[in-house]
Amino acid sequence: MIELQLAAGTMLYQRSQAIERRLHDLLELVRRGRHSTPTLARALDVSQPTVSRCLMALRERGYPIRAIKDGGGWWYELAANPRSAPGGQEGVR
Repeated sequence: MIELQLAAGTMLYQRSQAIERRLHDLLELVRRGRHSTPTLARALDVSQPTVSRCLMALRERGYPIRAIKDGGGWWYELAANPRSAPGGQEGVR
């Protein structure tokens, strides 16, 4: 039973690390320029709904990511280019 609990804890930790890494990578892409959801999904090798959830998570953390609609669809960019995360934290970990 203890081994199962340890394995479950390790899996949760690894999943959490993967999510944080994805958020970091997404933020770096958005910082570098305007990208569409399909472009971000391909770059991160995830689904478009996953990109949308990650963008929402970054916004909830205070990153000023805005959506811009033009004739070709929606694009995402930082409204400002902060050097650090809101609250004085450095980036997404």
